Amino acid sequence: MLLDTSGMKPIYIQIAEWIEAEILNGNFLPHDKVYSQYTLADMFTINPATAAKGLKLLAEENILYSKRGLGKFVTPEAKEIIMDKRKNQTLKQLLEDVVVEAEQLKVDEQELMQLLQATIAKRKGRK
Repeated sequence: MLLDTSGMKPIYIQIAEWIEAEILNGNFLPHDKVYSQYTLADMFTINPATAAKGLKLLAEENILYSKRGLGKFVTPEAKEIIMDKRKNQTLKQLLEDVVVEAEQLKVDEQELMQLLQATIAKRKGRK
């Protein structure tokens, strides 16, 4: 993964989101140890304090837990927490953006729903 250093999204959040993606993809399972702040710092060529901030964020969200002297580990409910968070934050924000864009383009609700249904049908056809 390449980090976006444009300043649009803080690096520690990008690190946290990358670890979340690794959990969702099954690369980290419940109770697996995740990379240390120093390993993450080496992997992404960032300051270890920045990596630590990303790990701390995930611990605060109950996605990771600490074992004193051993590091950070994936909680049993991590995947569910991440999915709920993405549904309730990310997906809602994306939909809000789509609705705003549709309003600006004078796309009515019926046409927007047709576009959504066509997109869903197209995605189902790929699977």
